[in-house]
Amino acid sequence: MKGYTKQRNLKSFGLAFLLLSMSNTVIFAQNKDAVVAAIVQEAQANSQLENYAFELVDMIGPRLVGSPQMQQAHDWVVKQYTALGADARNEPYGEWRSWERGTSQVTMTYPRIKSLEGTQLAFSPMTKEKGVEAEVIAMPLFGSQSDFQSWLNSVKGKIVLIGMNPISGRSDGNWKESASAKAYERYQNLKNEQLRQWELSMSYTGSTRRTLPVALEAAGAIAVIDSYWTELPGITRIFDAKSKQIPVFNLALEDYSLLYRMAERGVKPRILLQGKSKELGTVKTYNSIAEIKGKEKPNEYVVLSAHLDSWDGASGATDNATGVITMMEAVRILRKVYPDNKRTILVGNWGSEEQGLNGSSAFVEDHPDIAKNIQVVWNQDNGTGRIVRIAGSGFEKAYEYIGRWLQCLPEEFRNEIQTSFPGMPGTGGSDHSSFVQKGIPAFGLSSTSWDYGKVTWHTNRDTYDKIVFDEVRQNAIIVAVLTYLACEEPSLVSRDKIVLPLDKTGKQMEWPTNLRAKRTSAN
Repeated sequence: MKGYTKQRNLKSFGLAFLLLSMSNTVIFAQNKDAVVAAIVQEAQANSQLENYAFELVDMIGPRLVGSPQMQQAHDWVVKQYTALGADARNEPYGEWRSWERGTSQVTMTYPRIKSLEGTQLAFSPMTKEKGVEAEVIAMPLFGSQSDFQSWLNSVKGKIVLIGMNPISGRSDGNWKESASAKAYERYQNLKNEQLRQWELSMSYTGSTRRTLPVALEAAGAIAVIDSYWTELPGITRIFDAKSKQIPVFNLALEDYSLLYRMAERGVKPRILLQGKSKELGTVKTYNSIAEIKGKEKPNEYVVLSAHLDSWDGASGATDNATGVITMMEAVRILRKVYPDNKRTILVGNWGSEEQGLNGSSAFVEDHPDIAKNIQVVWNQDNGTGRIVRIAGSGFEKAYEYIGRWLQCLPEEFRNEIQTSFPGMPGTGGSDHSSFVQKGIPAFGLSSTSWDYGKVTWHTNRDTYDKIVFDEVRQNAIIVAVLTYLACEEPSLVSRDKIVLPLDKTGKQMEWPTNLRAKRTSAN
C-alpha cells in the first residue's frame, strides 16, 4: 500500500512539474510577445533616429580616424549613452596621424577660367597658401615597364592625371534604357576593352591608383589628380593619399574628362590647386564603449557593433552613421521596455574600421575576459536599407538559435529576412569578422542595397539626405528584439564551428585568424 501511495505521489509530482513547466513556457511566450509589441510601439511612436542623425551626420560630419571630428563623435556617443543610463567610456587602443580637412578649390586657369568640382584626398599634404599652379598632363597607356620608367622623365613640374578616362559619363542603366541594342552591345565591348588595356598598363607601373602618386612624387610631379568614378554621374570615391610632399586631389568625372581631352589634344591646360588642410601631429585613437549591466548574468554579453569612423569625402551618413544610430535607438528602446536585461548589453562603436577593422580587433585582443563570455554580436554596416539577410558565419548551430529568435519578429519583418546557414567565417569586410576569427558567434545584419555600392559607399555623396528613416527604424526594431531574446536565452549559445571545405587547390581550409589590430599609423 505504501509503495502504491509513493508511486501515486511521484506521478502527481511529475504531472505538477510538467504543468508548471508548461505554464512557465506559456507565460514566457506571452511575455515575449508583450515585449516585442512594446519594442515596436516605442520605435514607431517615439523614434529619435532623425535627431541622432542630425547631430552625428550634419553637425559633426565626417569622422576620419584621428581627426578632431572623430574625437567629437566619440565624445557625443559617450554623452548619448550616458544619458540613456549606460556606463559609457572612450577606450584608447592606439594612436594615429591627425589630419583636418580644410577648404579645397580647383580652378582651370588655361585655356579659360572655370571652377572645377574637386577635393583633396584624406591625409593629402596641403598646398602652399596661394596654391599650386601648373600644366596638366595625362598618363598614357604603357606597353612595358620600361615605357613607364621612360615616361616618368616627363612629369617633373607637372600636375598628372592618373585615372582612366571612361568612354562615357553615363551610367550603364541609362545606356541600356536609351540606346539601341546594337549600340549598347558595342558600348559594352568598347568599355570592357578599355578597362582591360588600362589594367594591363597599370600592371607595368608596379603600383595601384592609390600608391602611384608616391612614384610620381619621387619623379618630380608637383601634384596628382584622379577621378575614382562609380559609374554614376557626379559620384566619385574619396580615399586617402599616400604621398608625403605633393597634394593629391580627386575631380568629378565631368571636369576630369575635360582636362583629359585637352591634355590629349595638346592644349596644355593649366589648373590651380588650393588645399588648406592641417597636420595636427599624433593623437590617441579610441573605441566608444557603452555597457548596461545585466541583472542576472552581468558577466555575459550581447554586443551591438557598428563602426563610428568614416572616410571624409562626404559626411559618412550610410557608412556608417546609420549603423551607429540603429544601435543607439535599439538601446534607447530597450532601456524603456526591457529595463531588467538579464545579460549585459555592450555597444561597441569602433574606431579605424576603414583602415582594417582596427578598433574592433583591438577590443577583442584587449578583452579576453569579455570575449569568452559573449553570447552573440550583431553588426550593422552596409547602408540605410532594411535588414534582409543573415548568414551563420560558419557556426554549426547558428540556425538553431537565430532561426528561433527570428520567429519572434513581426511577421512582415520576418518574412523578408533570408538566412544562410551555416555560412562561412568572414576574413574581413566589417567588424563582426574581428569576433568571428576568435570563435565568437558574430553576425552581419545585411541590408537592401539602395544603390549603396555606387551612390554612397566611400563617395562624395554619402550625406544625410540618402538616409531612408523608415528602413533604419525597422532595423532598430530588429536589433532590439534580437538583443532582448539573446539576453533572455537560458544559456550561452553553441560556438561549434563547421569543418571548412577544401579550397581550389584541394587543401583543407582553416578558420581565419588573419586580423590583427594596427594600433599606429606610423607603420
